[in-house]
Amino acid sequence: MEFTYQLEDIQSVADAIIKQLTSKTLLFYGDMGSGKTTLIIALSKQLGILGNVSSPTFSIVNEYEIKDGLIYHFDLYRIKNEEEALDFGIEDYLFSDHYVFIEWPERIEHLLPEEYTKITIKSNVDGSRTLYID
Repeated sequence: MEFTYQLEDIQSVADAIIKQLTSKTLLFYGDMGSGKTTLIIALSKQLGILGNVSSPTFSIVNEYEIKDGLIYHFDLYRIKNEEEALDFGIEDYLFSDHYVFIEWPERIEHLLPEEYTKITIKSNVDGSRTLYID
């Protein structure tokens, strides 16, 4: 599936993504500034977040409450290797029954669960984004 969108359309894109999800684990790929966190904010709103969403760049993981559970939002940009992720107990999050949103998942490639939704975001010259879902 593929979407090209402008920022003002992001909530409808998030709604379309939520409707076709087959996994609660979402992996977000894209260059710095491509809109990964912005999309995660929109997805969290669609899932009924009960607070604010912020980038966990320095904390590595943020936890958000939703009506039916939790969202774990990871930003693994600062992780040096998979061992570092294991040290903070990432497997407990990955194999929970909650939503897991991971920015920079390539940093823990060998630790990822078998089932996930891969989302790749590319910035376009005209300011739009193109999103690919695998």
